[in-house]
Amino acid sequence: MKQTLLLLPGDGIGPEVTAAAQRICQLVAPDVAIEEDLVGGASIDKHGVPLTGAALDRAKSVDAILLGAVGGPKWADVARDKRPEAGLLGLRKGLDVFANLRPAYCFGALVDASSLKRDRVEGLDIMIVRELTSGVYFGEPRGIETDANGVRRGFDMSVYTAPEVERVTRVALEIARGRAGRVCSVDKANVMESGQFWRQEVTTVHKTHGGGVELSHMLADACAMELVRAPKQFDVILADNLFGDLLSDAAAMLTGSIGMLPSASLGTEGTPGLFEPVHGSAPDIAGQGIANPCAAILSLEMALRWSLARPDSADRIMAAVGRALEAGARTRDLGGDLSTTAMTDAIIDCL
Repeated sequence: MKQTLLLLPGDGIGPEVTAAAQRICQLVAPDVAIEEDLVGGASIDKHGVPLTGAALDRAKSVDAILLGAVGGPKWADVARDKRPEAGLLGLRKGLDVFANLRPAYCFGALVDASSLKRDRVEGLDIMIVRELTSGVYFGEPRGIETDANGVRRGFDMSVYTAPEVERVTRVALEIARGRAGRVCSVDKANVMESGQFWRQEVTTVHKTHGGGVELSHMLADACAMELVRAPKQFDVILADNLFGDLLSDAAAMLTGSIGMLPSASLGTEGTPGLFEPVHGSAPDIAGQGIANPCAAILSLEMALRWSLARPDSADRIMAAVGRALEAGARTRDLGGDLSTTAMTDAIIDCL
């Protein structure tokens, strides 16, 4: 049965980097059908909403989705529920891709591009598993209001249920079994009831499903410090939606550039995964042809590995990116001068 990859280029540099990934896909998996649709600001401009029902239905029907990025100052004054980011959140929620995998690995050629010393990042390989469809980003009630005394307040509710914590914890445990066998669960159990609940539920799940995996707990602020002090102590980091968002971006800078890091958002087996670079839409450089395409290309690598069951093609991409970097290929964020197209060409040459 023919497999289909849906491209959602989005906004800013999204169309540029997804076009690069498409070129790679056509080489390593030419039989994969590629379709395209709109999300984010591009969808607002055409349809008036950041994600149409038809686009979501289309995403549900394919085998994998590759997203570029959404957002930009053009839509800064749009109502909150109609902003480009609402399209991304709607896509995640609609697909129920509850487990966000964000690897932080340092290619050998980029060790000296990291903000940390060589001995801290050489050989770095962390997997952050972030819960993606619950927590403070989706909790109710939420809003901005003014009370009877004229005092304004803004509020968001962080809510998790036991099944929501269980399913993402089981993903982290399963991933750890294929790695070094260690999971560090992150929370703020010292000051937040939702953090206490998270720690209790993760511990309970580990007792039942954690055979062969070592579990530890760490406060989120301490984890941020340890990522900078001694990042190689971590194997798999498990975190809720908010802390996973913050910690994965911090971990990205250990690798040399956020332009290098992909992500995968997975749901239950048999449902399409959503794959996207960790970086944003970067409107300041959009249209200049200088964006680093590696994160999008490596997001394709994750799509081939996790949703399309093509590990050989995924291995080819990973090796080609590594060889291109070893040969000195660099975009501006990595200290070089290659354009998006030239960097893609360098990777293609190594294929």
